[in-house]
Amino acid sequence: MVLVEVIGHAAAALAFATVTAFTIRRRQQLTRTLSRNATIAYGAILVVSSVVALIHGYHAVATLLFGDILPVSDAIYIALHSPALVALSIVILFLSSIKLVAERSPRPRRILAIGAHPDDLEIACGATLAKMRDAGHEVYAMVLTCGEAGGDPATRLCEAHNGTAFLDLCQVEVLNFNDTALAEQANEITRAIEARIRAYKPDIILTHSAHDQHQDHLAVHQATLRAARNHSAILCYESPSVTRDFQPTFFVDIDGYLDVKIESVRAHADQRGKPYVSPERLRGVAVFRGSQAKTRYAEGFEVVRALSSALGDM
Repeated sequence: MVLVEVIGHAAAALAFATVTAFTIRRRQQLTRTLSRNATIAYGAILVVSSVVALIHGYHAVATLLFGDILPVSDAIYIALHSPALVALSIVILFLSSIKLVAERSPRPRRILAIGAHPDDLEIACGATLAKMRDAGHEVYAMVLTCGEAGGDPATRLCEAHNGTAFLDLCQVEVLNFNDTALAEQANEITRAIEARIRAYKPDIILTHSAHDQHQDHLAVHQATLRAARNHSAILCYESPSVTRDFQPTFFVDIDGYLDVKIESVRAHADQRGKPYVSPERLRGVAVFRGSQAKTRYAEGFEVVRALSSALGDM
């Protein structure tokens, strides 16, 4: 009976330790695929698995060393209880690994999102990009600088890749134009955008707004319009630096994707001290645009041009 009890506790401890290790290793994937309260769910899985693994490990060692023989009823309880907890954890992990319910598009499209700095896309339209990917669209990102004027360029480069990887974008290119001086490189930037348009052949292009007081954002907007002068679908997203003249007329319902956006912005830890990356600010903007669109949460876009066949069910 002692041997059975030791084996039961050891197996349960190993199972829950495996769950804990898997949860830590797959943190981003788990939080990416949870629809709401991703951080809370991740923490709950981690804490429960860790605590139960420690409890069963302790009982296994104590029984092995001291040979405590429990009554038959207790042994039966352990035999039933441990597998039940293991099964429960497997169910939790299965549920948390299910992708967000984004209706698959009958006609997948290609989307090119263009930003000036490493965190611009996540802050402005991260939820839209994640939702588009889950709907089966191809989403590509192009970032013009490493953001060296706002932090360590090597760190920000890494964070740019981490943030867009969390959104599950198909590819991100981070170029090395001079931060805060993009207006002085207008021709080179225009040519770079033209090259990506030829390569990706996007149906929809997302870029900065003309109503943005950041000089780099405005330069990217102008360069995009020149490079995409023959393109039929261009939308401008909302950066924290837009002016009051920013007036979106196209909205994307991001209910279920706001936490994904917040988590992708957290990938830019180098910028965590800036007020516009706080979860409260991101939620506030989403609620405000949602109220304009008569839904819970939304991201708003200004329309430069919008051919209906290009936008489709976006």
